[in-house]
Amino acid sequence: MCTFDAYKIQVPQAINACASGIPYWTSDIGGYHYHWTPPDWSTPANRELFTRWFQFGVFCPVFRIHGKGERALFSESWDAKTKEILLKYDNLRYRLMPYIYSLSWKVTSESYTMMRALAFDFRTDPSINDIRDQYMFGPAFLVNPVTEPTHWFYYGAAVEQKRAVYLPKGTDWFDFWTGNFFRGGQTIHVPAPIEILPLYVRAGSIVPMGPFLQYATEKPADPIELRIYPGADGEFTLYEDENDNYNYEKGSFATINIRWDEKRNTLTIGGRHGKFPGMLSHRTFRVTWVGRFHGVGGDPENRVDATVSYTGKRIEIKRTTGKDLK
Repeated sequence: MCTFDAYKIQVPQAINACASGIPYWTSDIGGYHYHWTPPDWSTPANRELFTRWFQFGVFCPVFRIHGKGERALFSESWDAKTKEILLKYDNLRYRLMPYIYSLSWKVTSESYTMMRALAFDFRTDPSINDIRDQYMFGPAFLVNPVTEPTHWFYYGAAVEQKRAVYLPKGTDWFDFWTGNFFRGGQTIHVPAPIEILPLYVRAGSIVPMGPFLQYATEKPADPIELRIYPGADGEFTLYEDENDNYNYEKGSFATINIRWDEKRNTLTIGGRHGKFPGMLSHRTFRVTWVGRFHGVGGDPENRVDATVSYTGKRIEIKRTTGKDLK
């Protein structure tokens, strides 16, 4: 059904499915029908529903719209603002492909699940036990879908939408959109206008982000922006292969282990292990230590803290800038 009620139940259903050993869960973004007829996507209420569901879809293992052309990003159903928001999140999904593809390797090689119930990573925090609508997407992102409509009006004014977000304890957190820093173990009430899906990134995370793409294999992931979220040690393994065959099962792939040492203020990009046809022999890493309004949102960071030419050999980068940004 193309309703907020139908959308709302997708979130716990997704979390439960992935916890049950189904790593590549997805939903029909926007729903499929309204009382067995196509909904009118040009109405403000349905545009809002689709936008919120689309934002959630970006942080699902499989990102898909199951519908006809009326729901495509170029559809005349959408006004200019809706198109702008949808494109923003579509671009974010593509920029996160190095992160997501690497998590897919963990699914294959370690029986990992990228859509994670909070109990997977914060099992000693009793405050997470009754949370049905927040989850981790990989080791870095705390995702908080907005599942209530905002198109209600009171005396002619739109009600401001806010979202309660619990930040699990045992770690600290950064707002993905602003870089603002928060201690874990607290509930915050954050603004959630239609263009914002509340996203928080765990301190110690390393998030590789690629270039803008029109489709997943349009061009190699180069340069890669490495966003480092300080405050704790961190580690991430970047995985790559040929993308379109099963040669990885025969060992045709490459991995690069990346580590952040908080005490030494040092990022180590390890030596490359493995190889595959078409692999980049040289690539560029653009390193950013995330802080307030630095290394935030879906767009590439213009003021990176270090630019590294990588040829497959181990490199250490000392953090000498941006220490006051947290």
